[in-house]
Amino acid sequence: MSEPQRSSSSEDPEQTLQQRGLSPFGPLKSPVFRMLWVTWLAANICMWMSDVAAAWLMTSLTTEPIWVALVQTAATIPVFLLGLPSGALADILDRRRYFIATQFWLAASATALWLACLLDLITAPLLLALTFLNGIGLAMRWPVFAALIPEVVPRQQLPQALGLNAVAMNTSRILGPLIAGALIAGAGTAWVFALNAALSVAAGLIIMRWRREQRPHPLGRERFFSAMRVGLQFTRQSPHLRGVLVRVFLIFFHFTALLALLPLLAQGLGGGAGGFTLLLACMGLGAISVALVLPRLRQHMGAQRQLMLGTLIQAAVTAGMALTPNLLLSAPLMYLAGMVWLSNANSLSVSAQMALPDWVRARGMSVFQMGIMGGTALGAAVWGQIATMTSVQTSLLMAGASGVLALLLTRWRLPDLSIEEDLTPSRVLQPPQSPAPAQGRVAVHIEYQIDPRQAEPFLALMEESRRSRLRQGALEWALLHDINEPGRYIEQVVDESWTEHLRRFDRITAADVALRERKLAFHLLEDAPTVTRYHLQDPRV
Repeated sequence: MSEPQRSSSSEDPEQTLQQRGLSPFGPLKSPVFRMLWVTWLAANICMWMSDVAAAWLMTSLTTEPIWVALVQTAATIPVFLLGLPSGALADILDRRRYFIATQFWLAASATALWLACLLDLITAPLLLALTFLNGIGLAMRWPVFAALIPEVVPRQQLPQALGLNAVAMNTSRILGPLIAGALIAGAGTAWVFALNAALSVAAGLIIMRWRREQRPHPLGRERFFSAMRVGLQFTRQSPHLRGVLVRVFLIFFHFTALLALLPLLAQGLGGGAGGFTLLLACMGLGAISVALVLPRLRQHMGAQRQLMLGTLIQAAVTAGMALTPNLLLSAPLMYLAGMVWLSNANSLSVSAQMALPDWVRARGMSVFQMGIMGGTALGAAVWGQIATMTSVQTSLLMAGASGVLALLLTRWRLPDLSIEEDLTPSRVLQPPQSPAPAQGRVAVHIEYQIDPRQAEPFLALMEESRRSRLRQGALEWALLHDINEPGRYIEQVVDESWTEHLRRFDRITAADVALRERKLAFHLLEDAPTVTRYHLQDPRV
């Protein structure tokens, strides 16, 4: 009997995923993405080797839980402190060259750790100091890499690209501890840092082969401090991005209790270095296993439900690890921890990327990274101190319980993660052709004549306008009301310079154009509102 023929109306599931841009391996068809992915894998193997070696080395220098937990703090606090400056540099400099520089910085810090161990000069304070220097390199590297990915993959493949990056991260989470554990047992901790330095140099050399085309902006580079100010303003004035930042801070604040105290937990379970490595490897395997189904999860559950479920499971796993009596039960829990960790991180990372236009992407992702590392650094210190005052188990149980409370608090107070904005520049409004004034601030006055009875809805709309102007980079915003004419309002927007005024026209989105039309609907006169530009003079000059 012949084999039944497939109906022409049926669809191959993998082919359907490919057509919808949901195939988890789609971004790997891009040679540039493949190169960046391999580099990211090598870079993160270095990171996990360094983290494992530093954490285990600290347990040989001291038995105080707070010192062990502070290794995580030392590694992550530079990212919190330097995230925004590194993001600003990644937005205004050649991202390829900046990425290369970060790899050689990490190689130098790893070399310093290697020499300190080799010469038997290492102490607990020195280990924290050198771990802090290594953290500076991580602070510089992550924002530029996050900004490069949307350059090389289509928007619809961004969740898959971030999922593949997470696969690289968690493959390194397995390989890094395994390599570090083998080297610690066979040759000593110093040689973990030596291999770290060699791999960092190799990753830098791979990036040097990439011939990325750097397209200079017609208006030139943004100034460093101005770029940082604009990045912060965009974050503050974007409700969606603010909601993502609060969530990521709270999730990593609670999850880091498990990571920071894991070396002590492994020792308590009688596992030693091998048990610690096993638990980290199980977590990495769990993350890799879920990464391949993340596109389907996001499609069927939505970002909001995916994050809520992941947070509840994360809290249960954290509490469960406090109660497990042996490694046999801890291993599957760590596997589940890896699954929910990646699911939560991917959901929030995709939401952050979707909330950012390209011109401020590295700065926005650096603030996102600051949320992660700030939560991690504070969480490591808080849960480590609680463990010192009580016990490791009590600290983990408290972290699990407060994680559920944080979820309930944010569920009703923050915007839905599923909301996505089109942040593509519209190019509808053209910049003025006036001759550029001398250096100094520029004030723009837009005069509206409205029905005084419509003042309340008009003022609510102007609040949206304020957020929009500040997101674009305006220095100041104000709404002037004529005392003698109740229907006459002047919207005042102040820019740092004429160049920064022109930059705002490149940042206007379709939503901004629609907002402009809604404002014009209140204007009573047939002619458009009068727009007047002023160069603010300093009378002392």
